[in-house]
Amino acid sequence: MSEIFAACSCFGLFLAAGSYQLARNINKRSGKEICNPLLFATLACGGLLLVTGTDYQVFYDNGGNVLEFFLTPATICLAIPLYKQFELLRKNAGAILAGCAAGVAAHMLGCVLMLALFRMEGAEYISLLPKSITTAIGKGLSEELGGFPAITMATIMLTGLFGAVAAPSLLKWFGITEKLSQGLAIGTSSHAAGTSRAVEMGEVQGAASSLAIVVTGLLTVIAAPIFAQLV
Repeated sequence: MSEIFAACSCFGLFLAAGSYQLARNINKRSGKEICNPLLFATLACGGLLLVTGTDYQVFYDNGGNVLEFFLTPATICLAIPLYKQFELLRKNAGAILAGCAAGVAAHMLGCVLMLALFRMEGAEYISLLPKSITTAIGKGLSEELGGFPAITMATIMLTGLFGAVAAPSLLKWFGITEKLSQGLAIGTSSHAAGTSRAVEMGEVQGAASSLAIVVTGLLTVIAAPIFAQLV
């Protein structure tokens, strides 16, 4: 089976895109958050790799390059809702900074708590510090501080998936109905993957979440080296 995938260089690309689109249609019809397209496509592709015993590099060798090429333009597109809501964001700059700072503080303290409870090694603890920021920043930060980039990448992915799937329900449970607050909560905790869900919720949520990715990333770069000194 792996030989077939190797021969069809873009099979992984088509499978990922097809799975994502299928999940979008199911999500729209069912309204179930568990049918989140990002989660569904990840599980479908990962499951096929395990069942067929296909190496990840073979599966996405060429097709993955196409996805990677469009990753940067797609991320830049998140600035569109930010631009449209610029005036609203400017008027609430203080609240946005405070909200992102509170989110980063809660995240760092949560990592410290896990360090104490699970008696983690220093490198393992450091690997968790960048888990709520975008991959582009988190991987480099983990390497610089002496963590395991592979663990950091995995936790970033899981954090984003969880935010994309659970964010609407969590916001409802905690009674967070203000659009700006919803976007900040999602962007601060689950970076770009969660922001893709925030954009679907509305322009204000999408703009706030996009801005929160940047602010949270900068604050984490400042705070992580300080908290890394605890080990």
